[in-house]
Amino acid sequence: MKSFHLTTRQIVFAALMIAATLVLEQLRIFHMPQGGSVTLGGMVPLILLAYLEGPVVGAIGGCLYGFLNMMQDPFILHPVQVLFDYPLPYMCMGLAGLWASHRVAATALAFAARFLCHFISGVVFFASYAPEGMNPAIYSIIFNATYLIPDFIICCIILKLLPVKRLFATLQK
Repeated sequence: MKSFHLTTRQIVFAALMIAATLVLEQLRIFHMPQGGSVTLGGMVPLILLAYLEGPVVGAIGGCLYGFLNMMQDPFILHPVQVLFDYPLPYMCMGLAGLWASHRVAATALAFAARFLCHFISGVVFFASYAPEGMNPAIYSIIFNATYLIPDFIICCIILKLLPVKRLFATLQK
């Protein structure tokens, strides 16, 4: 297994992006009853971390944020559900680092992977919340799409408006 070393700059930048995510995730437009919310670009700092430092550092930052999010706003039904609702979906935000030059596609990949984690959790652990007669998979798709699609759109708009290339040039000096 290849060894992996984080530089001091990477650790500091990751800590700043995780802190920014914690703050932005509190600026909620609406919050779903069993968890999940639309925010004012809460995932943008994690995506920027992945763009600048790559998918591995982005995934590490996402994992750390996932555990912090669990401590702030827990909705826990089962130990395995914790993995699919907290560290794994936010680790997926690191996938945006695979295509940093294609921001919308990279962000879409990250959100699609995050959606998949929440979808699995919804089908396996939240099926009892589905209305009577409704397929739990359909319920999970609708529930998770209700907050993830608007959050994705808001993040894409913010990433389009941010001077990302200039930001990267400044941070890489």
